[in-house]
Amino acid sequence: MRVAVLGGGRSSEHDVSLASAAAIRAGLEAAGHDAVAVEIGADGRWNAGGEPVVIEPGAGVVGADVVFPALHGPFGEDGTVQGLLEIVDVPYVGAGVLASGLCMDKVTFKDVMAHAGIPQVAYRRAREGDDLRDLEALGLPVFVKPARLGSSVGISKAATPDELRDALVEAWRHDPLAIVEALSDGMEVECSVIGNDEPTVSQPGELVVNADWYDYEAKYEPGGMDLVVPARLDEPTRERVRDLAAEVFKRVRCAGLARVDFFVEDGGRVLVNELNTMPGFTETSVFPKLLDASGLPFPDLLNRLVELALERHERERAYRH
Repeated sequence: MRVAVLGGGRSSEHDVSLASAAAIRAGLEAAGHDAVAVEIGADGRWNAGGEPVVIEPGAGVVGADVVFPALHGPFGEDGTVQGLLEIVDVPYVGAGVLASGLCMDKVTFKDVMAHAGIPQVAYRRAREGDDLRDLEALGLPVFVKPARLGSSVGISKAATPDELRDALVEAWRHDPLAIVEALSDGMEVECSVIGNDEPTVSQPGELVVNADWYDYEAKYEPGGMDLVVPARLDEPTRERVRDLAAEVFKRVRCAGLARVDFFVEDGGRVLVNELNTMPGFTETSVFPKLLDASGLPFPDLLNRLVELALERHERERAYRH
């Protein structure tokens, strides 16, 4: 297949996206595909090989059979690019418009999980001018995050009311809506999920973070985090994690791939933290490592994601008029 790999983008995760896209292209080539680099600049311009990319129905994206949008954050992982690709009728890897937008917004995602009775940490939404006393009721310390960003950008841990105010100001620099989450001292566990209607879930991996918390440096700097696979949990708890990963994936109508993050507290209580519809593919990224440890090597993983994109596109075509 000829696969257009989108990298870069307008969000603050531009550089992380470029690293993911480079790894994906190498893996696709190893699997026998023709991978074409399409870079989206910080200004939103698309180019391939230094030439502007024209996107229109019938021509698709650089004549590709499939598009792999290796984009993280707003203007890429939030349903915007997915909507564009739907308009020009091009198969693409990953979640559709609805799931992408829902999961990008941490507040909306948690609201949906709460409605479904999925266990998670207590949280509050926060906009400028809100009463901080309601937020402090969660107890301190708390984590403060921009509602619609990833890669730990703009996230702070706040242990005092003053730190909470500063953390909110930092989060609002990136998004007018922030989320404040109660602290869980549970084990950080992640699962990789691939598939469409019947997803396959990897063995859970345990994150051993070599820092106070899983910040940007711990996530992307070599040595910032150690991954233990399978996570050091008893078998019933591991299966509970995997079952919840599949349930959340299907509940938000995800497709193709996702990484689901959890806290596992003493006594085996499993809390869903978030679902990432386009997890990282860098050398430190957990998503491909978990699937490799579960018996799916990187080139085979990418080949399967291309197949899933084509299967989903062909199935949904019957309902497009």
